[in-house]
Amino acid sequence: MSVQIYDAKQNKVVTVEKIERSDADWKKLLTEKQYEITTKKGTEAPGTCTFSTVHEPGIFRCVRCGTDLFHSSTKFESGTGWPSFYEPVSPSNVVEQPDVSLGMVRTEILCARCDSHLGHVFDDGPPPTGKRYCMNGLALKFISEEQL
Repeated sequence: MSVQIYDAKQNKVVTVEKIERSDADWKKLLTEKQYEITTKKGTEAPGTCTFSTVHEPGIFRCVRCGTDLFHSSTKFESGTGWPSFYEPVSPSNVVEQPDVSLGMVRTEILCARCDSHLGHVFDDGPPPTGKRYCMNGLALKFISEEQL
């Protein structure tokens, strides 16, 4: 199966193969914490992500498949302890689905290419979107503009 995602380096939508792996394969490819968050829908402790100090131009990508998810220019300090963004690089790169776990109704955000659990989106973010994509830092990897 293939999916269309936006590639920031090429500045265009590309068609790529959807990545499907077994839990055993993801366990081999990820750290224990990355596996727990991205595959088992866990969360990291607030304030433990090192991305709070990242302010340089670049892209935050999915740690599992490398799909472009957020421009660093959309990152903001939400005070929650998790990396927060006001919009993804493209709506086609993320999937939103209802999450009714923990006795709450939230909107879960997944990577469109590999179904990695990234975090949740809320309607209390800054302009221009009013959205707060509250992501697990361990579900992301940062690539500076120079590395692109």
